[in-house]
Amino acid sequence: MSFEAAAGDAAGGFDALDDEAAAGAEPGLTGFVRLYRAFLGARAALGLVLLLAQWIAAALGSPPRHLVLSACMFYAAETVVLWLLPRLQRGATPARLGHVGRHWLASIGFDLLVFSALHVLDGGAGVSYSALFVLPMLMAGVMTPRLLALATAALATLVMLGVALAGVLGGADVGLRLTQAGLVGSGFFVVTLLAGEMASRLAREERAARGSLEVARQQAQLNRLVIEEMQEGVLVVDRRGHVRAANPAARALLAERQVQLVRAAPFRLRGVAAWTGLVSAVERAFVDGRWPEAGRDVLVSFGNGIQRSLRVRVRFTRRREAEGSEDLCVLFLEDNRLVLARSRQEKLAAMGRMSAGIAHEIRNPLSAIGQANALLAEDGLEAGQQRLTQMIASNVQRLKRIVDDVMEVAPGTPPTAVPLDAAAIVAETCADWLRTNGRPENSTGPLGCSVPAYPLIVAFEPEHLRRVLVNLLDNALRHADPEPQSVQVELDASENDPGHAFMRVFSVGAPIPAEVEQHLFEPFFSTRSRGSGLGLYICRELCERYGARIQYRRRSWQGRDGNEFSVRLPRVPTP
Repeated sequence: MSFEAAAGDAAGGFDALDDEAAAGAEPGLTGFVRLYRAFLGARAALGLVLLLAQWIAAALGSPPRHLVLSACMFYAAETVVLWLLPRLQRGATPARLGHVGRHWLASIGFDLLVFSALHVLDGGAGVSYSALFVLPMLMAGVMTPRLLALATAALATLVMLGVALAGVLGGADVGLRLTQAGLVGSGFFVVTLLAGEMASRLAREERAARGSLEVARQQAQLNRLVIEEMQEGVLVVDRRGHVRAANPAARALLAERQVQLVRAAPFRLRGVAAWTGLVSAVERAFVDGRWPEAGRDVLVSFGNGIQRSLRVRVRFTRRREAEGSEDLCVLFLEDNRLVLARSRQEKLAAMGRMSAGIAHEIRNPLSAIGQANALLAEDGLEAGQQRLTQMIASNVQRLKRIVDDVMEVAPGTPPTAVPLDAAAIVAETCADWLRTNGRPENSTGPLGCSVPAYPLIVAFEPEHLRRVLVNLLDNALRHADPEPQSVQVELDASENDPGHAFMRVFSVGAPIPAEVEQHLFEPFFSTRSRGSGLGLYICRELCERYGARIQYRRRSWQGRDGNEFSVRLPRVPTP
């Protein structure tokens, strides 16, 4: 870039910086204001030095001229007042002053006028005031456009030439005076252009720094948002156990109750008894310098029997051989219950795909066995042989039901939910179930059904809803006490949750043991020797397909304790 282009870019660069600062920084800290204050301070210091020099000269027996002393006093007063005036200091921005405005031109013009007067009044008395012109040259080169800066240098050069010509007319050496004036004037132009070049470069570097800072700030905000939304807990910890940063998930895992959060970072891990295991893990990580890729289990014990097992993974912010940076590590925390649940879901999905393939392969030979057994039963067989064929037929039907159940929940094309009247489906299914099982439909029977008199529209598939209800009814009757109305089906809409309907199947009976309850909805888990263990698992899978949710709880109904399975069904808004 040429000197001319650089000088022309100097002021524009600070304009851009001030525009950026107006949006994101304090105006008093912009590049233009800092330079403006620096020049104001330099002018005030120069004015005081000039005044002090005159007093020293007078003390040494060389009193200055009255006009020179008056000019120095006037200049010192003007510069000090302008430097101390808060309004002009805080309000000095390119938008307010302008590079060609009266304030800025007045500052440069006033300096040129006073320094020219001092140079003329000196009259060759031995004190050279030409060096004072360097300050307005610097000010013009740094703070003004190219043309104005060059005009300032030209004006100062003309003053020097004028004084030189006056000296020539007074009998001084022509060559010496003109040569001195020409060299000084050339120096003014050089200083102006160099100042413009340096100002332009500094402006570009500051723009680049501001741009990099803004990119870094945006990246930090993005990282913070991502970390804040992570389900996995994240802690940034130093060697002393000080937590520098912690997202809400980590703060919840470190709290005794996850609905509450520990205080926001920074805080110390040391000193809290429940976090002793975590502190030991951090110390071990820093000492060893490595950590298993899969992580380690750390127990957080809060007392009163409340414990939480955490899977902890560690990553270091720098390599061990790197020097000059602080040791920090990032801890990723996850509740082991979620880890085990995710692992169980993955295993169930894999087992479901495998079971579906096996069931598909079993279906054809099973049908052949059933047909062959039926043909064999048509022949005249003895009583013992007939019992064997009946056993074969019974087990073939049982295997067919298992195959159908497995194929029902096998991964495939997602079903389409349709609006249906759950009240009508539930009432019809309950009546069919009683007839199928040969049970009376009156108050002496085992089942009571309560549905609303108005249509209750939900999003489900009719046959799948019947399948869920039949499975729950079979399971309830199997474990209910043998008394009338021991099984109750209730369908209603909650006022607290208008977006869902609730289908409840309650059965009077003994509570489900805790070791059985935690496996209720797992496939192939059954307390019966001839049970497939797929009934409740199928119910859960079908519910999840349509956005419904099934859960178990122990409750009382009309003074009788029992077990209840509740299905939350998504409702369809009615026009």
